[in-house]
Amino acid sequence: MIEFQAVSKFFHGKLAVENLSFTLPAGEITVLIGPSGSGKSTTLKMINRLIEHDASNILFAGEEIGRLPAEQLRRRMGYAIQSIGLFPHWTVEQNIATVPQLLKWPRQRILQRVDELLALLHLNPDQFRHRYPHQLSGGQQQRVGVARALAADPEVLLMDEPFGALDPVTRSALQEEIVRIHHLSRRTILLVTHDIDEALLLADRILLLDGGRLVQQGTPQQLLLRPASPLVRNFFGGVERGIRPLLLGAAGQLARPGEQLPGQPISAAMSLRAALSEFIARATDRLPVVDEQGEAVGVLYFGDLLRPLKATA
Repeated sequence: MIEFQAVSKFFHGKLAVENLSFTLPAGEITVLIGPSGSGKSTTLKMINRLIEHDASNILFAGEEIGRLPAEQLRRRMGYAIQSIGLFPHWTVEQNIATVPQLLKWPRQRILQRVDELLALLHLNPDQFRHRYPHQLSGGQQQRVGVARALAADPEVLLMDEPFGALDPVTRSALQEEIVRIHHLSRRTILLVTHDIDEALLLADRILLLDGGRLVQQGTPQQLLLRPASPLVRNFFGGVERGIRPLLLGAAGQLARPGEQLPGQPISAAMSLRAALSEFIARATDRLPVVDEQGEAVGVLYFGDLLRPLKATA
C-alpha cells in the first residue's frame, strides 16, 4: 500500500529523518512511535505531501507520490490530528461533509454518509448533526474529526497524536472506536503516538524511530518481548514490560469455554490488562465472559493471565 525506499528529509540542512525503508501493508494498523524529535510526525506528513521528502521514493499504491497532484493524493487519504481543526462556524454536518463536497458528491449521498459516520462513532445524528464545535465536548469533537477524515471513504487514514489532548477515559473509549472501525472496514491506518500502551493496544505493526532513524519494526510482541537492542528494551521500560503483554490479548481469547459463573460479566473484547484491574477491584480469581450479544463465552481465570507471556516469550 505505502512503501518508503531509503527516504530522507532535511530541515535547514539538518537531517530530520534518515534512510527510512519500510512498507505499510494494506488493511493493517501501523503505529509510529518514538521519543520527541524522532521524526514521527515528519514521516507521516511526507505521505500526504504536507512535507515533501528530499531523497529517494515514497510509493502509494505503486506510484511515486511526487508524480501525483498533492490535492488528488490528499483526497485519497483521511487525516486526523490532535488539534482536530474543525471549522468553528460550520456545523458538525458541514465539517464532516468537507471533502465529499469538494468531490462534488450528490447532496443526498453526503447526508447519508454524515448520518452513517455519526452513528458509527456513537453520535446520534439527529442530536449532533446541527451542532457547532463549541457545543461539543473534547471527545465529541475528536469523534467528529475522525468522521471527517473518513467521510470520503479514503484508502488510508493518517492519524497524528489524535487522542493526545483527551482525558484517559475518553481516550480509552476512542481507542476502542478505532479498533472497532478497523475491524469493520479493514482500513489501512498509520497512527503516530508517544504513548507506549496505545501503540501496543492498537498496532498490528510498530515502527520505533529514534533520531530520525528506524530502530526496530515488527509486531507488538516482537518489540516488547524480543527487543533488538538495549535502546528498544529501555524505551518500552524494564519494570512495565512484565505487565504490558497483557495489552496484546483479549479476555475472550483466554476464557475457558463451556464454563459458567454467576455475577457481572466482562466483555470478551476487554484487554487482559483491563481484566487484571477487574480481578483486583472485585477481589476474585474468576470472571464470567460474554460476547457482544451477551452470550456466555466462558470463564477467565486470574492464573491464566500469565499464559500470553509464556506463549510469546
